[in-house]
Amino acid sequence: MATKIEEFLPDSAFLIDRQAKDWRDAIRLAGKGLEESGFTTSAYTDEMIATVEKMGPYIVIAPGLALAHSRPSEAVLHTGLSWVRLSQAVAFGNKANDPVSLVIGLAGRDENEHLQVMSAIAKALSNPKANAALKSAASAEEIRAILSE
Repeated sequence: MATKIEEFLPDSAFLIDRQAKDWRDAIRLAGKGLEESGFTTSAYTDEMIATVEKMGPYIVIAPGLALAHSRPSEAVLHTGLSWVRLSQAVAFGNKANDPVSLVIGLAGRDENEHLQVMSAIAKALSNPKANAALKSAASAEEIRAILSE
């Protein structure tokens, strides 16, 4: 990735070992991380939830992992990520990959940046060793180090 992972995933974007009562709550947490990092407005969180309501739980892209996102819009101020690890997994309605314990919020300012960030995440998550390390990483620094490898 041309830019540093810290730019897309600052400390304020991490919500580790949080509780969510359902998938909407889990997406709200991801939205909170994006908002608190200055990447989006609260409207983007509503857009992410509306996307799942309209298109189904296709955002659950691997066992236990949801990539919460919506299309680039006025609600996206900067491209960035949030990282939510749930203390208790929740169902999104995706038979193959439920329940979900990791929700990554993705806000893309434009299609190119959106794809650049998604590709870096996909690379890390497709590596079984890195994926296992991410599940037990205790801090923002540790997670960023794994993603940067």
